[in-house]
Amino acid sequence: MVRPAIIGSLASALFLVLGLLSVSGSDRPAAARYVGSAACAGCHQDEMAQWAGSHHALAWTEPTADTVVADFGDSSFSAEGMALRFYSDPDGRHRIDVTEADGSRRDYPVHSVIGIEPLQQYLLETEPGRLQSFDVVWDTEKKRWFHLYPGTDDQPGDGLHWTGPYKNWNGRCAVCHSTGYEKVYDPQTKRFSSTEVERGVGCEACHGPGGAHLDHMSAPDQDPVPPNSGFSLDIQDRAAVMEQCAGCHSRREPLTDGSPLPGTPFHDVYNLSRLAPGLYHADGQMLDEVFVYGSFLQSKMYARGVVCGDCHQPHSAELRAEGNAVCTQCHSPAGNANFPSLTRAQYDSPLHHFHEPGTPGAACKNCHMTEKVYMGNDWRADHSFQIPRPDLSAATGAPDACTSCHTDRDPAWAAARIAQWHPQSDQRGRHYGEILSAGRGNPASAYPALLALANDEDAPGLVRATALELIAQSQIAIAAASTARHLGDPDPIVRTAAALVQRLAPPQERIARLAPLLRDERRNVRITAARLLLDVPSTALPDALRLTRDQAEAELTAAIASRLDFPETHLQRAGSALMKRDFASAADAFRTATEMDPQRVEAWSMVIRIAAALGDIPGAHAALAEALAANPDDPTLHALRAQLPPQPR
Repeated sequence: MVRPAIIGSLASALFLVLGLLSVSGSDRPAAARYVGSAACAGCHQDEMAQWAGSHHALAWTEPTADTVVADFGDSSFSAEGMALRFYSDPDGRHRIDVTEADGSRRDYPVHSVIGIEPLQQYLLETEPGRLQSFDVVWDTEKKRWFHLYPGTDDQPGDGLHWTGPYKNWNGRCAVCHSTGYEKVYDPQTKRFSSTEVERGVGCEACHGPGGAHLDHMSAPDQDPVPPNSGFSLDIQDRAAVMEQCAGCHSRREPLTDGSPLPGTPFHDVYNLSRLAPGLYHADGQMLDEVFVYGSFLQSKMYARGVVCGDCHQPHSAELRAEGNAVCTQCHSPAGNANFPSLTRAQYDSPLHHFHEPGTPGAACKNCHMTEKVYMGNDWRADHSFQIPRPDLSAATGAPDACTSCHTDRDPAWAAARIAQWHPQSDQRGRHYGEILSAGRGNPASAYPALLALANDEDAPGLVRATALELIAQSQIAIAAASTARHLGDPDPIVRTAAALVQRLAPPQERIARLAPLLRDERRNVRITAARLLLDVPSTALPDALRLTRDQAEAELTAAIASRLDFPETHLQRAGSALMKRDFASAADAFRTATEMDPQRVEAWSMVIRIAAALGDIPGAHAALAEALAANPDDPTLHALRAQLPPQPR
């Protein structure tokens, strides 16, 4: 018999599952015919010249004398317990001799090369088909080796070691560094058989397979003319092109395995991360590496129709102009015919920025696109284009653009200067960052403000969705009814977050409200609804609804099954099993997560709790011993040891 006291702790795992679930499953049409970027060069010479040498073209390359820029002339480096030698063998192959912190040693040939500047990283094949991103990389500016994660002491076998699941190239990175990628992971053998049409982000990674286009151009008078000249992406559709960029330039969870067909709607193939703690500051500024799109969706530029290509050249990915000139394409007295509503002031002058021309304070990006270093030396700009708000720092804890430059001053000083320059700034009203910050601290007490933010049609969709996600954590029962109207919001990001709130509704109300979402036009919404109805017995549903739920659940199940190379996917499998009260399957999935990442204490805890709940006290103690061997100082595990019944004699 399952102990009631343990059931409560099992149920708490559902919140983990609901927050972490990610899914996949390949949708590429069998008829898609890739031809490679070289096939484009004959007709598109200018575009190819811009693309060659770009960060996209060099995103993943073979290790040759032309692509490797690091010192492989018998150089050495030591860090975080590792001793390394970088050299070239008599056949000219680049190699890394690695002595690990535990004394083990292995010599690896460099499999391939990642990027070109300001750092270059190298992939090593640790077993046939499995590629791992090595933690020691080359600084192309200072001409030196450095460790990406200084201060770590991860040992071989640890989840975060460079050989572990989180540094795996096949599942974590390759899809955005290649063209026509397929992961192909076998969960039985735990081996990869990954393939790609082309290493690097080639022409077809954005435009779509080129076979039909070549056929069309070889017989241009054919009738009917294929849509988009034979490509899957309509480059005249500005929103579709931006979503194509967003597929890689976003913090998201894929809903498909491998490269989606270019032109596929974003929300059919990805779940965009909301403004979650650890990813974003409460005011929406980037915190972790969020890759632009979630930031840009918060901007007034996005709201007014600006897209990536208005600032960046599509083939070189370089800016369309230097310095402030890229901004004054629109923000100037003359303005831009595409965006006449933006021509309100002479932005590139002290009348706007209150700094001496030519100084850092006069640069648009330094106030509206604050930068942060990721991967050791790579500066990334925040694309939310926020107005500097040092007055929010006390409430949100977020940094501000002013004191990131004026390091000898504090936010209060900066706020006073802005108030002096812009006396009307005290009439701006409450910023959503203040509301989200309060909601992160206590979603129940912040509920009225969160609800008002969710109802604010002028707020960015991602912000409204984040407010709804916090409301879902509030445990306020009336929230389900109060937010139900957002289940029909035009924005799929809002619909998915509104669905999460329905977990607070009584079962029959939850079923009735989520039923239409099982047929939603966007897959991320259908999958979210199916996940929230996993605990509903089929006998409780009418025949038509049962079929619809089963179809959506099949999408969810197939998707999860194709991401079994991720430890977190097994947490999701476990959560799904718990919702169905299938404790044996849940325990098996949690156990698999611990095998892939022995530091997943939350998984160990559930293995132990389920064993105890099912009466297997010896099994619970045995699992606890394994968990403590891998995590000897973890307080959660020590507390759990005190809660377990004693071993039977």
